[in-house]
Order: sequence, then structure tokens, then C-alpha cells
Amino acid sequence: MKETTRIFGIRTVIEAIESGKSIEKIFIQKGLSGSLFQELNRYLNKGNFTVSYVPVEKLNKLSKGNHQGVVANISPISFVSLEKLVEDSQNSTSTPLFLLLDGLTDVRNFGAIIRTAECCGVTGIIIPEKGSAPINADAVKTSAGAVFKIPICKVNHIKDAIFHLQTYDIKTVAATEKTDDVIYDLDLKQPIAIIMGNEEKGVSNSILKSADFKAKLPMLGTIASLNVSVACGAFLYEAVRQRL
Repeated sequence: MKETTRIFGIRTVIEAIESGKSIEKIFIQKGLSGSLFQELNRYLNKGNFTVSYVPVEKLNKLSKGNHQGVVANISPISFVSLEKLVEDSQNSTSTPLFLLLDGLTDVRNFGAIIRTAECCGVTGIIIPEKGSAPINADAVKTSAGAVFKIPICKVNHIKDAIFHLQTYDIKTVAATEKTDDVIYDLDLKQPIAIIMGNEEKGVSNSILKSADFKAKLPMLGTIASLNVSVACGAFLYEAVRQRL
């Protein structure tokens, strides 16, 4: 099984982009210039890449080779398109169960969620192109290899994915404490997409407004919230329970 591959050098990164590799993140030296960098920059302006401008010392730590001011992490998996993910779900005998992650940033939470999603038969996981935890070696390890067994899709905006799912009559339910409705009262036997939010802020307000339903877990203790991977597991297994 592949883990995240790190490549370095401007020409190498350009070739990776041209060959359609799934690039998790590109690190570029602050103040970098030159004709080759301008060529790379044209690709970056046309595509949706996560770029971080860093001091040269950071690049020296990431790569022991001649990095030329550019280092990139290539994802260990190939992402699927939203269109293919949804179309495949329509041709399946199983009722669609999608998982949307709105701004999840902790890699180990991400890996744990992927593992649970695979165990629950989730149709596919949808994440934003930017601002999401990377699929790196830690995510692969925490997922116990589940990352290689479940389709994962990157989209420009989670809200656009919600609208696309809704055109296929796939209902969306956002996990939030900002509601009186508990997850056990919702019909999860229908085609559904569960939305989980950021570890600190939860599901963003714009996404909450776009979702068909909002639901929470009953909290009987004094602590106000659960870890997002634990909460996600509770939501997914309620869907499993209803569908059995």
C-alpha cells in the first residue's frame, strides 16, 4: 500500500501536475521567481491546489535534495469525481449513504472517520479541495487501510456538492447542536448524506442553511460535545441500524 509520496524540484512538480497526479499540498519558497517558476505558477492559477509559501528552512527539512524552492506531497489515492460517485450510486442495489466533511482538519480524526465509514458501508466520502485534513501516512495508518477501499471525492465547495446530491433526491442531514431534533427521529433508510463539521466550529452556518435536515445526539453528561469521529460513528451506525 502506498503512503504519501514527497517530490521536489520545479520541473518534477510540473510533470506531476501534467500527468494528473493527485497532489495534496505544494510548498513554495517565499519570494521564488524565475521563468520555470512562472510556468509552474500558470498551472497553479488554472487548477485547485493547496499551496503554502514557506521559508527555505522549511523546504530544507522536507527534502534533502535540490528542491529548487518547491516541494509537493502526492496523495496515496486517486480521487473520484462527484459526478461519477453519484452516478455509480444510482446504479447500485444499495441505498446511497454519503458522508460530507465540512472543514475537518485533524488527520487522525479523518483516518478514524474513514475507517468507520468503510465499516458502515458508506457509498463515498466528500471533502473540500481546500481546508481539509490531508490523506497522508497518519491518515492511512489511522484508517487501518480503509482509505484504499472507499471512494473519496474532492469538491471546490461542500455547498455545491449538497446541491448536486439534492438534484438526485439525496437528502442531507447536518450534525449540529443548533437544533432540537435528535438523529434517532430522522428517516435514514432513504438516500441520505450526513454532514460532519470542523472539530472546533462544527458545520458552518452556510452549510446548515443548505442542508435538508439538522440533527444532534442526546447529551446526558456535563460535557457539551463529542469528538467528531465518535459523533460521526454514532450517526453512521444509526443509519446502519435503521437499514438492517
